[in-house]
Amino acid sequence: MTQPQKPEPTTGIKHVFAAASYSLGGIKCLWKEAAFRQEVLLYLLVIGIFVLIGATLAEYLIATILALVLIAIEALNTAIEEVVDHISPDWSEFARNAKDLGSFAVMCLLIANGLFLAYVLWQHLILA
Repeated sequence: MTQPQKPEPTTGIKHVFAAASYSLGGIKCLWKEAAFRQEVLLYLLVIGIFVLIGATLAEYLIATILALVLIAIEALNTAIEEVVDHISPDWSEFARNAKDLGSFAVMCLLIANGLFLAYVLWQHLILA
């Protein structure tokens, strides 16, 4: 069985289009993950809450940046899981540790998003 041939590197404008294509492939891959879909839904819910309470533009911007960082970390966590599952299909301590660390990174960002939402709600509903 022969290995697939490595694609030729691209430069210039072709590289930009190739990179965009790879990113779209990543989004398609990530969309298969329930956690990612739930995070997108939560972001939309937060935006809806922000509309109802009259959040500031800065609050929308910070929430969006936090959500994008969360999505980026979720993508890296999924990549870690894919690689670990390929390298170590059977149970191993290193595989468990790698997956647990990726999960912890996602949890940290979920907490950061939740804390920011709580802060905005406090500012608009309690202190208003």
